[in-house]
Amino acid sequence: MKPTIYDIAREAGVSIATVSKVINNTGRIGDKTKQKVMKVMKELDYQPSIVASALTGKRTHTIGLLIPDIANPFFAEIARSVEDMGNELGFSVMMCSTDNNIDKESKYISLLEQKRVDGIIIATGTRNTDVLQNLLKKKLPIALIARDLPSLPVDTVLVDDYMGGYEATSHLISLGHQKISIIAEDLKVMSSKERIRGYRQALEDHGMEYDEEQIHVSDFTIEGGREVAATILAENNPATAIFACNDLLAMGVIQAAREIGVEIPSDLSIIGFDNTILASLCDPPLTTIAQPIQDMGKQVVELLVKEIKQEKQSKQRVVLMPSLEVRNTTSDNTKNLV
Repeated sequence: MKPTIYDIAREAGVSIATVSKVINNTGRIGDKTKQKVMKVMKELDYQPSIVASALTGKRTHTIGLLIPDIANPFFAEIARSVEDMGNELGFSVMMCSTDNNIDKESKYISLLEQKRVDGIIIATGTRNTDVLQNLLKKKLPIALIARDLPSLPVDTVLVDDYMGGYEATSHLISLGHQKISIIAEDLKVMSSKERIRGYRQALEDHGMEYDEEQIHVSDFTIEGGREVAATILAENNPATAIFACNDLLAMGVIQAAREIGVEIPSDLSIIGFDNTILASLCDPPLTTIAQPIQDMGKQVVELLVKEIKQEKQSKQRVVLMPSLEVRNTTSDNTKNLV
């Protein structure tokens, strides 16, 4: 049988209340007594019950994390950074992949509530604000990462997507590209809107025409990027550069180009967004806009834990700057200009 708090108290020669205080790090307990109780806990391999803690209104030291898809390297790296920082601060992380499906999001949020998590970090492109509003009414701490919902009073950590779109497009323009297509994700998601806005502003600032027909929409998969890129490259006068709004889409563009014999980067320049591990492993290595993923994960966990511990009153919106990582999928196009 698993040891109980009563077994710990009996073996350590202390009261149940003392053992409880040691487990929950509350009250005034002498170091000698604390060390004695902890030694007995270790000897008996005692594990405090998270469920019991939750039922008594205590923290479970667990955080829920909602991401669209763990198969996407960007969200896999987000999950790892959140897990690492959570562990550092004494919290376990329960991860759920939602596929940006509203029903799945609602189901997982309900599950996390049942598990009595202390807070939830959301990295999905959720539009189900009613569910989140309900969580806020219940005083459950929420934080967003790589997503922005200005209408909700929650802590948010994200990158400046507008500046990322601007930098990506400006880089391609500086190389002499005059026809630049963009492949974006869901246009209802704020990050996509902002990257397109940066793309448009860069064109206008460089005296180039903004053409809505050069904006293409895909899901966030390699296959989606390949299909859209194939359509772009089949045009009579195709773009000489494509800005893919994430690295997975950029991988699809590379595939599409290879299938029809388009050389990268001499015939077609490609730039991605995220700077996941894929960017450095693909052939040729991908020029991309880097998000500071580790820093994003660290900061969102710190903000959420501070709210869980009631160490802050106001909500914070942290916007980190992206950076351009130039590799081998972009090159000078001026030689092709007539």
